[in-house]
Amino acid sequence: MAEPNLKTRTRADYVYFLDYRTRWSDNDQYAHMNNSIYYHLFDSIVNTYLIEKCGQDPTSSPLIGLVVSSYCQFFAPLGFPQILDLGLRVNKLGNSSVTYEVGVFEQGKDSPAAVGGYTHVFVGSVSRKSTPMAERTKEGLLKLLKGAERTVAKL
Repeated sequence: MAEPNLKTRTRADYVYFLDYRTRWSDNDQYAHMNNSIYYHLFDSIVNTYLIEKCGQDPTSSPLIGLVVSSYCQFFAPLGFPQILDLGLRVNKLGNSSVTYEVGVFEQGKDSPAAVGGYTHVFVGSVSRKSTPMAERTKEGLLKLLKGAERTVAKL
């Protein structure tokens, strides 16, 4: 399967949105948002969705998601004091894993300044062994599947 051109993504390619007000401390010495902050943004939208829509509780859920791979492509600089809109979609959903994609948009813009994401493998919170995700989690993540390149593993 050919890799999608992430630069051509628009807001319409994402299902769930969360806004983020940049902070002074997000900027680096070059006066733009440091690349490590983007991964904080990815964690924020993914975990907000998992908590609000999938019933995950980071402190007590029997399963947790561990990041096994991640990526980010940058298209335009961002920084304080901008307000950002983060868009979330799922590109691949398996029995114990999910691949998220996050579009990072300057508020009011339709083209992303960055697109990235990661793959979670759900594991037992104690055993750390790969485990099929809970039905409520899978149902919530199914709502984020978007686009022609989406994939759902056979159940």
